[in-house]
Amino acid sequence: MALLVVFLLAVFFGLLATTANPIYIALGTGLILGAMLMTKPAWTIWLILVLGLLVVGVVPIWADDQSSKAAWGVSLLGFMLALMAIFKAISVPGAVRGTPAFVWVMLVFILYTILNSIAHGAPVYEFFSGFKRYFQVAGLMFALAWFRFNEKQVHHWQVFFIVVALVQLPWALYELIKLVPIRESIVHAYPGMVPIDVVAGTFGASLHSGGASGLMAFFLIIMLAFFVARRREKLLGFGEFLFLLSFILAPLFLGETKVVVILLPLMFLTLYRNELIMRPHIAAAILVPVVALTMGIGYVYLSFSPESIEDQLVKTLGYNIYETGYGNYALNRTTALTFWVERQGLHDPVSFIFGNGLGAAHDATYGHVSMRYPGYGIGLTATSTLLWEQGVLGTVLFLSTLVFVWLTASQLRHATVPSWIRADAAAIQVATVLFAVQLFYGLALLEGLPFQILFFTLLGYTALLHRYHISSTATTRKNSINLEHSGIDQDWKRRSIC
Repeated sequence: MALLVVFLLAVFFGLLATTANPIYIALGTGLILGAMLMTKPAWTIWLILVLGLLVVGVVPIWADDQSSKAAWGVSLLGFMLALMAIFKAISVPGAVRGTPAFVWVMLVFILYTILNSIAHGAPVYEFFSGFKRYFQVAGLMFALAWFRFNEKQVHHWQVFFIVVALVQLPWALYELIKLVPIRESIVHAYPGMVPIDVVAGTFGASLHSGGASGLMAFFLIIMLAFFVARRREKLLGFGEFLFLLSFILAPLFLGETKVVVILLPLMFLTLYRNELIMRPHIAAAILVPVVALTMGIGYVYLSFSPESIEDQLVKTLGYNIYETGYGNYALNRTTALTFWVERQGLHDPVSFIFGNGLGAAHDATYGHVSMRYPGYGIGLTATSTLLWEQGVLGTVLFLSTLVFVWLTASQLRHATVPSWIRADAAAIQVATVLFAVQLFYGLALLEGLPFQILFFTLLGYTALLHRYHISSTATTRKNSINLEHSGIDQDWKRRSIC
């Protein structure tokens, strides 16, 4: 029997190899690795982090766009990790003890999207493709929340994210020096292509289409928040901080990501909000150079274009706030929301509250609602997509996850915990604000694999810190009770002897 199974598997994977289809090969590889790693959650996490943050985003530079779907193998690992975590939560007593509220809210959101799609009778392909996009690496959060990892493993993952941040500079330089001139020479063959957009580090770029330069900027500024927070707690030396700062800021000058002029001040305002109220002179001393740096980055971005600064500002406001469509779409980041209110308002209360199901507003997979409005871009951002697909209820559930992450981090900041946890909790609050901005900026939180890895890892890391705090508090309380009982016993013995 065993020989028969081996023979059938050999035939199956041989057929996969002969297809030369990167999707099938990636799925087959992910299946093999997933089966081998079912009892090794830490190894699975490592594979998802390394492949998702350092490999998936750069493969399309050399291969065609079809090869980018090799990321499906990483998605398969993510789902297997989720199944491992859920099995652990169900089968091991006490595994979910200390789980913060936002993990449960996200779980409720996942169940809601499934039941909501079934109730709407969503097409099978639309449902599964939408579910895959939304939750392909949600297993990272559940694994970090419910498995027990030692301090050494967690430290290694922290170091890895620092390495990923440092790697962005050499990759961005390569893309600027090598790929931008190539794109400039073929720009006329690809209408709408902006050559400088390929400067996106390892977060996703293609030689013939767009690049995820904005996602690289989000990641780097979130990492900067961690470094600044640790420097504020005196956990980083001045030389170390300057070294890391140079690697973080340099890539932001190489591309053309205008959102940086919003993200950078917002990061410092969130991190130093208490100082602004209690010690404004100290906050001003920090914010003045930040404003100067932001203005410098903005000037560099504007200098890339032959248009005047005034024309560029008008153009930028037009396709973000006013009526100009974004790219080839009729809608932009703002009008995508107002259009939803107009077409999916209270005159259709069921769709207004519950949406239309997973994948309904996705243009690339021809969602049934997006086909009603071809060329409009109703799913341009994560917020508009959530409203069309999950309605107000589902959107509120997703936003509630971010609110509870903020509250959990706030609890850690004000608890009696080591200084590094306080620093990381402050940075997590910054990341929560930037994730909220990303909801209105693009679709990355619902379909961008590298950015979703960052998102769910940070959520899982917050849950891990919360569990550490709960367990250490319980241990301290138990020790104090034991000491108290020990004192009572000694006192009783002394009295007995007397």
